[in-house]
Amino acid sequence: MATKREDILNSACDLYLAEGLEGFSMRQLARRVGVTAPALYRHYENKEAVLAEVVGEAYERLLRYLSRALEGDTPVERFRRAGRAYLDFALENARLYQMLYASRDVLGMERMSEEARSQACAIGQFWRDRVREVMDAGFLEEADPEQVAVTLWSHAHGLIALHLRGMLEADEEAFRNLYVASTRRVLRGLATDGARSRMSEREDPRLESVRE
Repeated sequence: MATKREDILNSACDLYLAEGLEGFSMRQLARRVGVTAPALYRHYENKEAVLAEVVGEAYERLLRYLSRALEGDTPVERFRRAGRAYLDFALENARLYQMLYASRDVLGMERMSEEARSQACAIGQFWRDRVREVMDAGFLEEADPEQVAVTLWSHAHGLIALHLRGMLEADEEAFRNLYVASTRRVLRGLATDGARSRMSEREDPRLESVRE
């Protein structure tokens, strides 16, 4: 296809986030991309197929970001890098991040594709592995890695979702500081006594300007 796949997916993100599923049509998408609707139909069966590919791209890109964490030399370093990578993905790919967490019903999909399901499972396993590693290293108290991973993900996702919806009065730098400080407080509650005693309580004074 002469039009780049990336252009189609970006335009699909913009159209869906602006108009929702009811306002999303192949004709409108073609207009945004600058091609005819028949040209799109030669590559995508319908709008649901386009949105499924958008979600697949979001999973694939998130996995690429998270894989950077594996360059860390220790379990704790990989754990920290994973948290930063997740935040970087969300802030640098805000549209894809929002699409990633749209429900299948909202996207008009009967079920997730096998590829997307596999990618979602890989991401879940990645987080469980990082949590298990730091537990084995004595950084976090021993517990069910899956439950702890869900706790940490819920905290991160909640903050990011609030920020992307403009519900926190903070620019990107202030939000990053808020995210790090809040994560530190959560981790202090999950850490072992030894790890907790080594964690700094420092707060960035710029956080005082952030209001919820």
